[in-house]
Amino acid sequence: MARLRSALAQLARLLDAVASPIYVLDDEQRIVFCNRACLAWVGRADEELLGCRCTYQTAGDAGSIEAVAAGLCPPPTALAGGETMGIVACPAAEGRLSRRRAQFLPLRGEEDGLVGLVVLVTSGDLSEAEACAVPAGDDEAARLHEQVRSFRHQMAGRYRIDRLVGDSPAMRQARAQVELAAGSRASVLVVGPPGSGRQHTATAIHYAAGTERCGPLVPLACSVLGSELIRSALSALATRHAVAEGVGPGTLLLSDADQLPMEVQFELTRMLSSGRPFPLRIIATARQRLDELARSGQFREDLAALLSTLVIELPPLAQRRTDLPLLVQLLVEECNAKGGKQIAGLTPEAMDCLTAYGWPGNVDELIGVVREAHARAERTEITLGDLPQQLHLAAAAAAHPRRAEETIVLDEFLARIEQHLLQRALARAKGNKTKAAKLLGMTRPRLYRRLVQLGLEQPGGEPTGEEG
Repeated sequence: MARLRSALAQLARLLDAVASPIYVLDDEQRIVFCNRACLAWVGRADEELLGCRCTYQTAGDAGSIEAVAAGLCPPPTALAGGETMGIVACPAAEGRLSRRRAQFLPLRGEEDGLVGLVVLVTSGDLSEAEACAVPAGDDEAARLHEQVRSFRHQMAGRYRIDRLVGDSPAMRQARAQVELAAGSRASVLVVGPPGSGRQHTATAIHYAAGTERCGPLVPLACSVLGSELIRSALSALATRHAVAEGVGPGTLLLSDADQLPMEVQFELTRMLSSGRPFPLRIIATARQRLDELARSGQFREDLAALLSTLVIELPPLAQRRTDLPLLVQLLVEECNAKGGKQIAGLTPEAMDCLTAYGWPGNVDELIGVVREAHARAERTEITLGDLPQQLHLAAAAAAHPRRAEETIVLDEFLARIEQHLLQRALARAKGNKTKAAKLLGMTRPRLYRRLVQLGLEQPGGEPTGEEG
């Protein structure tokens, strides 16, 4: 044992002398060794890093030790025991993100089981384009991982918008509006269908200043609480004057403000327009713009104006399908962050299934689907078979759509049958209307009238001859 400890100490001294970063993970993905070059690169002491568990995710708080460990995490394919190339990252000077290529070498025990990984990191940083291209192996999950890492690094310290990931025009506009709202005290209305992230967006605006300086968040669920409870809560808030020193005045969050009873709308309007400043900033959420409801007489026009200084509209998930891959990757990595199973991403077939789905529950439904698929996955990627049953049923229904029920207009249907029988009788009688009428059991004048009515004969008087 003494000889082994001596050998390990000598090996550590040799690795410390290497100019490129090197670190070692055990079978539980915990960092058990970092050479001097690695510690210098990540800017941490060994007592901080050693023992930290690496999870395959992109932590939002770039300054935390958990975020540093997550940046050093190998892709799940390497954790499965294969020799792999990938990208690791750590925060650098001036807020920059340092990305480098790394080689992950498996360490196997006596029974050929994985006991750890040796990670060899290159010396040169990658550019943003090089990192997000991920040419090796055409690994789409790795490319999405780097794009999510870039997004969260860019957003860090500005505002907490974890669910507004995406490059669609609607999401770019929403992020710009959230940034504007975070820097003001104006009232904000967040509009979107259920499950689109209205509550999360409103909360992110409130906490943009940091939890220590933003004051309390006071939520009122307008669709759940009765008129009396809402009225008493508003009255209590209106009379509140004391604000803790160094803490902001806080925010009143009116969830589902479009469900406010009309009598409560009157009292809230009176409070906000009384000339005395309301002690809390107001952020409201709604399924529909309040000014549109006001035009149809379903909401007070003056209150709609007071609550809608800035309006942020969140589109349904089905209208921004191009954002789905990045959002799914973010959710997968959030599941990874819990420290259990580590999943790289989705197979192309599974992603195609998600993209084809209608998402009536929007982002909230997607969160539930990804969590269930993550729990069911038995490989390093979520496959088509891991997705919940509801998606398979929806895909089967889309592949075999129900035929539209054909409306049968009885008069038209009978007229077509009669027209067909008249034509057959005339054909058998070789155009002789008298014989055709006998075949049909009717008189010749009646046959002529029906031919004219059905457009088979031009009106002009009944001919007298038998030739018709």
